[in-house]
Amino acid sequence: MELKEVLLKRRSVRKFTEETVSDEMIEELLHAAMSGPSACNKKPWEFYVVTNSQKLQELKEASMFTKISSKLAIVVCGNLSRALPMKMAEYWIQDCSAATENILLRVTDLGLGAVWCGIHPQKKAIEKVRRILDISESQVPLNLIFIGHPAEEPEARDQYEEKRVHYIK
Repeated sequence: MELKEVLLKRRSVRKFTEETVSDEMIEELLHAAMSGPSACNKKPWEFYVVTNSQKLQELKEASMFTKISSKLAIVVCGNLSRALPMKMAEYWIQDCSAATENILLRVTDLGLGAVWCGIHPQKKAIEKVRRILDISESQVPLNLIFIGHPAEEPEARDQYEEKRVHYIK
């Protein structure tokens, strides 16, 4: 698929078939994630790949935004021990968001579907995900991406809005 097609076709998918995602595809997604930019090349990310049905069910209950059923979830976390120091520490959010978008684009390119469900900055959801996956305090779950073979295919669309573009010449 050409990049422009992937960009326009990438949409949130919330319904999946029962077919599992292959280990090879999961590895492709993780390679895409870690190909993203990172402030000062700190790479403050950690990825939790969840295929365990009990853990997936628990993650489904982590927040009001995660009521999705799939055979695969990737939890993207910021590892604060690898973040930039002091006031620049929050750049982990941008780094992990870029990794997340790369996952979503590769998902589309592979013919899969996904939905990005925010966890950070919801304190209760962060603690639930940490508990479910036994994640240390030095890691902050940014989001949870449910991934699978789509049971629905939202129509591709261009969301360009000229009025939101401001040229300074």
